[in-house]
Amino acid sequence: MNLALLTDLYQLTMAYGYWKARVAQREAVFHLYFRKNPFDGGFAVACGLNDAIEYLRDFHFEESDVAYLATLTGNDKKPLFESGFLDYLREFRFTCDVDAIPEGTIVFAHEPLMRVQGEVLACQLVETALLNILNFQTLIATKAARVCLAAQGESVLEFGARRAQGVDGALSASRAAYIGGVHATSNVLAGKTYGIPVRGTHAHSWVMLFDDELESFKTYAKAMPNNCVFLVDTYSTLEGVRHAVQVGQWLRPLGHKLAGIRLDSGDLAYLSIEARKILDESGFPDVPIFASNDLDENIIASLKSQGARIAVWGVGTRLVTGGDQSALGGVYKLAAVRDENGAWQSKIKVSEQTLKTSIPGIQQVRRFFDGDLAVADAIYDLESALSGDVLIVDPQDPTRRKTLGENLRSEDLLQPIFRNAECVYDSPSIHDSRDRTAQQLAQFHEGIKRFVNPHTYPVGLESALHEQRTALILAARK
Repeated sequence: MNLALLTDLYQLTMAYGYWKARVAQREAVFHLYFRKNPFDGGFAVACGLNDAIEYLRDFHFEESDVAYLATLTGNDKKPLFESGFLDYLREFRFTCDVDAIPEGTIVFAHEPLMRVQGEVLACQLVETALLNILNFQTLIATKAARVCLAAQGESVLEFGARRAQGVDGALSASRAAYIGGVHATSNVLAGKTYGIPVRGTHAHSWVMLFDDELESFKTYAKAMPNNCVFLVDTYSTLEGVRHAVQVGQWLRPLGHKLAGIRLDSGDLAYLSIEARKILDESGFPDVPIFASNDLDENIIASLKSQGARIAVWGVGTRLVTGGDQSALGGVYKLAAVRDENGAWQSKIKVSEQTLKTSIPGIQQVRRFFDGDLAVADAIYDLESALSGDVLIVDPQDPTRRKTLGENLRSEDLLQPIFRNAECVYDSPSIHDSRDRTAQQLAQFHEGIKRFVNPHTYPVGLESALHEQRTALILAARK
């Protein structure tokens, strides 16, 4: 499906304005970033780049798109766009250079996840869709990583399709949750589309169809002896566990085994402890207990602190919707424009809210390591090469500064994606991106992974960029 019209109208009205003013080809640089780490946490997981690449790779306006735009009118009921501009859109192709941070990378507020450089009209047209893709998937991948941290290595299954924000939301959420660290999804279309493992058994309706619970379990076991995880809380949870045990005993001589029981309501800590006793005493010490029921990282952490005996966590609504945070809040801001003499002019948006004041220049992010541990990130302007010791300044509090010695190992995070209209990036598999998330998390101090009052990882503007930004702010406020 062509997504050229997945945009806000003002992107097109600005594009028309650029075209009319004969500045459409003026070279500009935009950055996509977020201003605050999601969930009041200490980090985020970059996600959505692969879908963004596919969107940009084939960006064009089809004849039906142009025909629709021709029907739009202004306040005077006359066409909003003249025919010459519509002809321009018919021939338009995306030719900007794009750099981005790979999926599965740990990122922080103010760091550009993507840099788009090229004709200002082209940069403008892709803003809305890029924000849509990267905002949502970064949010969900981050939530998934937090849930998996709470589970402390135990399996996490994504069960959110029925509660997701539409069909596309369900697919994107499954993809992002897997990159964030979940082990499988219940969403079969996501399994087919992305190669994510799928898991699932039966619902309460299966049990309710039969005259009694034991009959329902045994009938299911006859149909699918290799997939027997029984939902035990339709009537009496602990009695349901005993019924599952009976069927498990029936399965053994047939060469099959009870694969698990699932709790979906009630006091999950108490019920899992009691269910574990029943399973162990009945000769099923290796049968795992699954749990679902509006779980998130905070509930999982609480249940574990209560000694819950849950081994597999099914997380749905609060994962695929973001739960306590519905949107990442990422933005896409103009940061530099090339002047008539070919020199770059840095641009800044100044706000009464310090958080909303943008960062100028053509930005890159350099991560510094002490051994295998990431210790700080520097946002710097590519027009000013870094060398020697690097002083970084907190973009929100200039009194907070850190010097990074030249002996520290470092790497730049933004990588080339498109050059001269060609994709130059080999997208890793979804499994490799998921592995990257785990590897990246291991590079950071445990403090940033806390759910309550996480450690603030040092991210700052390289001193020259800080000074440039300060000068631009003061000039704008004269």
